[in-house]
Amino acid sequence: MSSSTSTSTLPSGLAVLTTFPDVLFIPEIIFGGLVWILVASSKVPDPMLQGWVMFVSVFCFVMSISLLCLYLCGAHGGGGSCWVTLDVICHSTAALFYLSAAVLEAYITYSLSFFLPLAQKYRENIAAVVFAFVATLLYVIHKVFSLLRWKSS
Repeated sequence: MSSSTSTSTLPSGLAVLTTFPDVLFIPEIIFGGLVWILVASSKVPDPMLQGWVMFVSVFCFVMSISLLCLYLCGAHGGGGSCWVTLDVICHSTAALFYLSAAVLEAYITYSLSFFLPLAQKYRENIAAVVFAFVATLLYVIHKVFSLLRWKSS
């Protein structure tokens, strides 16, 4: 198999950046960071809902950075089945969390549209919603291909 396709083991070193679905770590981190920044800079009437979105964006950002660093360092030692299972669990959790956070952020933004239709904070929330759904899509794609890798290992 070429290095640009998914295999049944986890890559290590710089091969992480050339193997699908592991190459998705980079856009997951970028879009997750953008959601984190936009949510942190916005003001909302209900901080409890926004708190969940903030938790999800920080948690998934830190988890993705940690997994990427572990894979780059080769800490998994060739990718035993427990590491492949960990990859599936992490990305499944992140996909579910981000879906719930993106829906909540969309609800918050919709409710803000009645109060601040053209304000800067409203536009920031719209951007956060878009980036949260993009991050959700990336985590779902990564999850599906991680499940395929887990099944073949």
